[in-house]
Amino acid sequence: MDNTVQGLDEWLGAISWYVDTSFALWTPDGMKGHADAPRDRGGLVGIIFFILGLGTLLPWNFFMTASMYFQGRLNTSEWSNGEVVVRKEYYFNNWMTLLSQLPLLLFTLLNSFLYQRISEAMRIAGSLVFILLLFILTAVFVKVDMGIDRFYSVTMATIWFINSFGAVLQGSLFGLVGQLPQKYSALFMSGQGLAGTFAALAMIFAIASDADSESAALGYFITPCVGTLVTLFSYVLLTRLEFAQHYLNRSGHNEADNTHELLKVEDPEVSPETAMVSQATKQAFVSLEQAQPDQQKASVMEVFKKIWVMAFCVTFVFTVTLSVFPAVAADVKTLSPGGNWEGYFLSVCCFLVFNLNDWLGRSITTWVHWPPKESHVFPVLVVCRVVFVPLFMLCNVQNRWLLPVYFPHDASFAVIMSLFAFSSGYCVCLSMTYAPQMVAGKDAETAGALMTFFLALGLSIGAALSFPLRALV
Repeated sequence: MDNTVQGLDEWLGAISWYVDTSFALWTPDGMKGHADAPRDRGGLVGIIFFILGLGTLLPWNFFMTASMYFQGRLNTSEWSNGEVVVRKEYYFNNWMTLLSQLPLLLFTLLNSFLYQRISEAMRIAGSLVFILLLFILTAVFVKVDMGIDRFYSVTMATIWFINSFGAVLQGSLFGLVGQLPQKYSALFMSGQGLAGTFAALAMIFAIASDADSESAALGYFITPCVGTLVTLFSYVLLTRLEFAQHYLNRSGHNEADNTHELLKVEDPEVSPETAMVSQATKQAFVSLEQAQPDQQKASVMEVFKKIWVMAFCVTFVFTVTLSVFPAVAADVKTLSPGGNWEGYFLSVCCFLVFNLNDWLGRSITTWVHWPPKESHVFPVLVVCRVVFVPLFMLCNVQNRWLLPVYFPHDASFAVIMSLFAFSSGYCVCLSMTYAPQMVAGKDAETAGALMTFFLALGLSIGAALSFPLRALV
């Protein structure tokens, strides 16, 4: 009798488990294949990942958008015989771009070493603390009177170290968000996409304030201090939320299931760039060899032979983009100097227009995938973007020595910048999305990692090319 009752209880329990599981599979979380996952109450985890994405690109964007401030402090021009003479040219925008992108390339190569020897919490929290300290140092230097050469050297060192910690932070957070459902990767990428817009708006508000230039610069650099502090608190809070803990503390079996899910790059509800980034982070989840031991991964060279066109495309896109932005574009001057518009011109027509259109170009690939990955038209379009290099050089870039000005008007510069930024975001997003689709599922992770390397390579090459291109103007 006891055995019969026990068997009946087990049978009823099995039915109950089956009904609960079936129902959970049709819930938003269950659709992702995790029936036992707790709910993200109030979307708090999603908000946190948006903030984390925003925080990863604050260093690059705030230093880049502050070009006018740094150029003002490094201004070494003087009057001689009624003419303006520049005693020394620092090429701040060129060196700032190069020293911002080289750490990304370096730490892309060192990722596997760092991830095996330094814990995730140390990498993320430690990077945020050092970034915060460096931003505070930059804000303090606004009020410190020092020699131009010393200020330039300290600023360049700050840019190098702050972007080095930013590269570690970005790679670590890609691995963290890769363990959650793809919609959180989409929110993380959205935060990154709006970091530049956030920096541009902060500069516009600083200019619009009635404070003097020094106080406005101080307020501008205090903003990323607050933003980085909020990012740090958000990460600490994330590790204590039940929903995040469920995914971040899962067993190897569940990690394998999540890996299989993240490698589906054609989810229509997710930004296509998101899936690629998740695939490129090896440290966050087990390899497909563990999930599918009967299948052997292809070698890196074999994968490269299949995706080399897309690798070339992402490298070429960023080479063109970084060769003129911001090194050349940030030196364009308004055709109407002397008024209030002069102070806003660069922040609005250069940085705000670029970031909004770059974000729009990336976002539209959620619905539009043209040209297709098999088409020869796509690499041709990517190569055609090189036309933007002479277009920017023929805008009203000052100072100039060799080339004439063919596009002096502010509106023409804004139109060129809009097309330039939109095509950059669109082509990058398509090439990063197409690459994992051109290999077998078991090799998608390798393809994503290779594309991440070539992305960083393109940024570094473009930064290096900005020197001769600026000199040719």
